[in-house]
Amino acid sequence: MVRTAVYPLAWFPRLSSEQRTGPPRACKTATRALSCFDLLLRRAVVEPNETTLVCSSRESLPRMFQAGSPLVAITNVALQHCFLFERGLAMAVPVSKLFVALALAAWVSVGLVEISAQETPAQTASPAIAGTLSSLERAAGVIGPGYSSPAVVSDTKSLDPAAATRAWLATVPRDQREKSDAYFEGGYWLLLWNFLLVAAISVFLLESRISARLRDFAERAAKLRSIQVACYAIPYFLIVATLSFPLNLYEHFCREHQYGFATQTFLPWFREQLIGFGLTMIGGTILLIALYTVFRRTPRTWWIWGTGVVVIFLFVVVFIAPLFIEPLFNTYEPLTNPQIRDPILAMARANQIPAKQVFEVDASRQTTRVSANVSGVLGTTRIALNDNLLKQCTLPEIRMVMAHEMGHYVLNHGAKLLTYFGIFILIGFALTRVFFDAAVKRWGTRWRVRGIADPAGLPLLVLILSTLLFIATPLLNTVVRVTEREADAFGINTSREPIGMAKAALKLGAYRKLDPMRLEEFIFFDHPSGRARIRMAMDWKAANLPTGESPATGTMPPDRR
Repeated sequence: MVRTAVYPLAWFPRLSSEQRTGPPRACKTATRALSCFDLLLRRAVVEPNETTLVCSSRESLPRMFQAGSPLVAITNVALQHCFLFERGLAMAVPVSKLFVALALAAWVSVGLVEISAQETPAQTASPAIAGTLSSLERAAGVIGPGYSSPAVVSDTKSLDPAAATRAWLATVPRDQREKSDAYFEGGYWLLLWNFLLVAAISVFLLESRISARLRDFAERAAKLRSIQVACYAIPYFLIVATLSFPLNLYEHFCREHQYGFATQTFLPWFREQLIGFGLTMIGGTILLIALYTVFRRTPRTWWIWGTGVVVIFLFVVVFIAPLFIEPLFNTYEPLTNPQIRDPILAMARANQIPAKQVFEVDASRQTTRVSANVSGVLGTTRIALNDNLLKQCTLPEIRMVMAHEMGHYVLNHGAKLLTYFGIFILIGFALTRVFFDAAVKRWGTRWRVRGIADPAGLPLLVLILSTLLFIATPLLNTVVRVTEREADAFGINTSREPIGMAKAALKLGAYRKLDPMRLEEFIFFDHPSGRARIRMAMDWKAANLPTGESPATGTMPPDRR
């Protein structure tokens, strides 16, 4: 008995369909195959009672047996000694050297027939990838020469992640890129205009002494301090909302329609704005009552206790929002399509997420943006995705987006961000205490503001905090961006869909600049740029990790519900 190795022709460098035509190419391939066959037999090592056949194939073991190839038929007798390797199948078979030679000769013959015939595209190792990749991706090494599957790179050593990233970005038409850049860069100015508007309204309320008059009205209307704060807060919110409405109308209605992201007409949009304002006024009033209670009782250490009040308030909002606030704007219905629902729930179970349903949100009646979330605490966990994601994305992209959202949940980003923001609030309150006292000392008589416990000083408090918030924008964005990048890493390792991640990043690029400058990304981006996300996907793919197992190709599932 001998120990030898038999490699099928499929392991040799594959040829494209154009290269497979013509006698010269077939003869050259046959010569190479027979030379390898002779070399293998001459290098056989004799060992007692053992012969090893190594069958390399890109397909799985069940598909090999269904194919009925000669080598599979021969080695079928020893499945109990079969071992799967990354590039092939090894199994112990007690056969003679002559039997091995016959098997190899049969395999070479089958390979020659395949070369001379017109072959249909092979099934991809990861059939979840949608569409056909562009020639730019091939040039960048995203797909190796002659490789028939868009899902897996045949030789990841040839993949240049940087070149592949540039190739993906180059697939976006110039007009779409310019539109996306213009939209996102316009947000830089809106950030400035919103800050200046808040500052102008605050200065106006102080200089005109409207704030002091509202305080006087509240003191006449009620004796309890908490009720006085409420009586001041309600007209204050009404004045601020009225003065800021023109910019709000332009930013969230006119501009969104201008760039094609909004789907609502004015009346439904305005109705939802009124609902949102009502919630803001109720929540804001409760928060102000709690804060001014702290201001009165701890005038020197209010910045410490006030931080605790704000953090608790944010936690409550995060807790109740998915259950009580979001349903006021959208309808949540269970997703019934098993092609989409089951892979998502499988990822949730694998990551110990206590959710048994996936909900679909009718966000398309408001916007064209894709979105999803995994939120909730203390038994209220809910997995939700909007219908735009279902309509615009393929299953690999959906898997990647949902795995990203699961990353936020599993990595406790809600608690971490609450902690980080609590630190920022503490620092901001500490600085506000210094600036507030200095401003009251200098202009308090002019504004008729008595101190931190006086509701008339609320515009000054807002002015200082909004200024600090504006200055700290790069730091706050960086904190959020880091958690988003962590969720991206979790998502791609969970979904194993690098192409899905790249394609999803391009879709998000419709309203987020794809390729910003480094400083620009640091200052203005609270999510990684499209370039950064695609580069992560290409780095992951270059690491030669196995891709996802989505049971769908690039086409959309036939039934979304």
